[in-house]
Amino acid sequence: MNTNKNNKRIRIFDTTLRDGEQAPGASLFPEEKIRIARQLAKMGVDTIEPGFPISSPGDFYAVQQISKELQGIEICGFARSVKADIDEAVRATEAAAKRRLHLFLSSSDIHLDFQLRKSRQQVIEMAKSMVSYAKSQVDQIEFSPMDATRTGEEFLFEVLEAAIAEGATILNIPDTVGYALPEEYGRMFRRVREGVRGGNTVEYSAHCHNDLGLAVANSLAAIAAGVTHVEVTVNGVGERAGNCSLEELVMAIETRKETIGVETGIVMGEIFNTSRMVSRVMHFPIAFNKPIVGRNAFQHEAGIHQDGLLKNRNTYEIMDPEKLGIPRSMIILGKHSGRHALKHRVNQFGLQLNNEELEDLYNRFKVKADEQKIVTDDQLMELVGEAAHGQMEPYTLLHLQVVSSSDRERLASVSIRNNQTGEERVYSATGEGPIEAIVHSLKQAMPMPVEFSDMELQSLSTGEKATGEAEVTITVNGRTFKNSSIDQDVLMAVAKAFLSACNQAVRIQNASLQTELASS
Repeated sequence: MNTNKNNKRIRIFDTTLRDGEQAPGASLFPEEKIRIARQLAKMGVDTIEPGFPISSPGDFYAVQQISKELQGIEICGFARSVKADIDEAVRATEAAAKRRLHLFLSSSDIHLDFQLRKSRQQVIEMAKSMVSYAKSQVDQIEFSPMDATRTGEEFLFEVLEAAIAEGATILNIPDTVGYALPEEYGRMFRRVREGVRGGNTVEYSAHCHNDLGLAVANSLAAIAAGVTHVEVTVNGVGERAGNCSLEELVMAIETRKETIGVETGIVMGEIFNTSRMVSRVMHFPIAFNKPIVGRNAFQHEAGIHQDGLLKNRNTYEIMDPEKLGIPRSMIILGKHSGRHALKHRVNQFGLQLNNEELEDLYNRFKVKADEQKIVTDDQLMELVGEAAHGQMEPYTLLHLQVVSSSDRERLASVSIRNNQTGEERVYSATGEGPIEAIVHSLKQAMPMPVEFSDMELQSLSTGEKATGEAEVTITVNGRTFKNSSIDQDVLMAVAKAFLSACNQAVRIQNASLQTELASS
């Protein structure tokens, strides 16, 4: 991150492990929370809200362990405005070097009438007594009037004044149901700072939900209104449509910081790793078109865009994905792709074609691209071989067979041809699942150790004849290779994608050896 001494520092408060985990199906085990918390600290967030200590023994344990381990970061204990909640939050965070208690209490009439079943006066008394009680044990007290954006201004002011009077140090004015518009949300903070007694003696935090798709916009509006803490989640996970997305907010600030005049302490190079970790641990896939971390965020199929990007990335990208830790793979080959992109992709495989071969490849490619949405790397290499009248891949998968069972290990058998020697061999292996068995079989055919790093499976159509796309990432001698394949049989798609990635590694390795021999 490039810092500017004139820019105001915005504190990133991460609630992935508390509010994010409240998304249906996103529940985490304590060990998973601890693992994600370590990564959040590595990424440079200022505050972590690891859970709701009173909600379960597991949550209490996770908050307690994170408080003990991560001494360089502020830990926030979450609690209702109830003594028992506060006591548990205090106990869970007592080992933290820096800590904050976060108390919340409903404030809108609809919440008071149908959920809390309390009068306004009772809510005021609860706010006073519980903030006072929490303050007697912890210095930093954050207070949140839940559903603030649907609370009348007069009563909202009264609740916030009560919290300030009893020692609250941070006021969080949450858009709990994602109802506010940016102008309204920013104006609310300005009105509170101007109209609430003691309003200029405390700090402010924004907490926005994304029900109308405005969480990031509302958070930016709050920053413009003087907020210095913003509550976010990785990938925008959370209840209903989720929370303000950490990566979207941070990159909006980073990309436009000269205009906005603020900055964060986030380590940009850890954004992608953190996003992938949360997605996988929560089993929440990331939408292809998700800003910043989505698969398509830095990929291009249109020929005009591809041509511009190959000449200068800034023609169609306002951020550098590699600075976010995102592997560079901007060119996707489809029916809209042109000759420049095709040549670039072939060159990435360490291959050179003459003009006649390239034109032949382009014509074959267009026919294939019209048949399906994208042309995968293994299909492209087949087309290259046809255009160059030779076999370009070091190894070819001739046959795959998988035997599955409900109560024993799966068995896979593959037949592989070494195209350099013409030799065909069969390899077999077992695994707890069919993919593991396939990968173990294919590894035996490779002339170097291969680490299976990552895999994504996507359905490209519906119905019983649906095709699946497999994208496989491998690591060879510390270098990463990624390739994809499409097949109606998803296991075959995985096998072809894995072998295609291995072939790329072998080609690179062979090219390096030839270079060394030529120079010796």
